[in-house]
Amino acid sequence: QVQLVESGGGLVQAGGSLRLSCATSVRTYSGYTVGWFRQAPGKEREFVAAIRWSGESTYYADSVKGRFTISRDNAKNTVYLQMNSLKPEDTAVYYCAVDLYGSSRIAGEYHYWGQGTQVTVSS
Repeated sequence: QVQLVESGGGLVQAGGSLRLSCATSVRTYSGYTVGWFRQAPGKEREFVAAIRWSGESTYYADSVKGRFTISRDNAKNTVYLQMNSLKPEDTAVYYCAVDLYGSSRIAGEYHYWGQGTQVTVSS
């Protein structure tokens, strides 16, 4: 069983920054992807960013490209999402998830999920 624990959410003013962390229990091996998704009230869960565990490939939604950076620390089994230039529309619960076999942008194709962390950006 893979466990994922997110942290780092909070309240920030527009233009500010936050760094989310996703601590995973999945063993380090190539072939799986860790992704970040977010869900705002009344909206569907949407893809934000993803990184292959080997680290050579990263993927971003157009809405966050140039503002968010995903990275990983294999020694700590942790994936980070650095969020800069935050906007009120970034307000959502952010989830990290694991896709064991690919690098999907589709939430339904991820196999394990964390409990989520709230990010609120005030205007």
